[in-house]
Amino acid sequence: MNILKREEFTSIEAWRSSFIEMLAAALFVFLGAGSVIITGSLTDGEMTVPRLLTIAFAHGLAITFLAFATANVSGGHMNPAVTFAAVVTRKISGARGMMFVSAQLAGAIIGALLLLATIPDAADTNLGAHALGTDVSVSMGLIMEIVVTFVLVFVIFATAVDPGGIAPLAPLAIGLAVVVDHLVAIPITGASMNPARSFGPALVSGEWADHWIYWLGPMLGGVLAGVMYQVVFINRPR
Repeated sequence: MNILKREEFTSIEAWRSSFIEMLAAALFVFLGAGSVIITGSLTDGEMTVPRLLTIAFAHGLAITFLAFATANVSGGHMNPAVTFAAVVTRKISGARGMMFVSAQLAGAIIGALLLLATIPDAADTNLGAHALGTDVSVSMGLIMEIVVTFVLVFVIFATAVDPGGIAPLAPLAIGLAVVVDHLVAIPITGASMNPARSFGPALVSGEWADHWIYWLGPMLGGVLAGVMYQVVFINRPR
């Protein structure tokens, strides 16, 4: 089977879907990473409980309304880990997956550049780029990113992908999963779950420490969740 069909790359619908993925990723990085920068300026960089809650809810609420806004056009991925899981489980083609991931990464860069253009002294920060917490080992960070991404993608498949799921409320469930994941993972890894969210700020700020974790962890966690849900639950006997 040829997963890179030429018509996928020339379809107006495919480009429209990719454009909204780029737009949504840009807005997500702007709002999510922006909350990290703004709260950091208010607390001198200290991770207080109010700052933790603010960052978690900023990311979760942003995902919620952006998913509501984009689900009917592209499925509201905004995340290479989600797109990769969708390709592996054959929910979308490989060509569409390539277009989505490219759009998501481009959007993430645009979002990070917008932070430089709008927030004073943003250039003196890492633009919300992810990094391991104090005394957090590489293995701890990798496992954390696998687990929290597994939670996110499992919820996505259970609500938005499963034909028996509660699709109209899926964005709300997904946003709540993002909030809870952030509450657990921010002190450990910064709570990426999304290689694009990590990539944009890292590229623009030049902060690449342990960046591979924010690709491998989410990709593994996403595929594990997607394949497990597909095999065990979607393909269950009816």
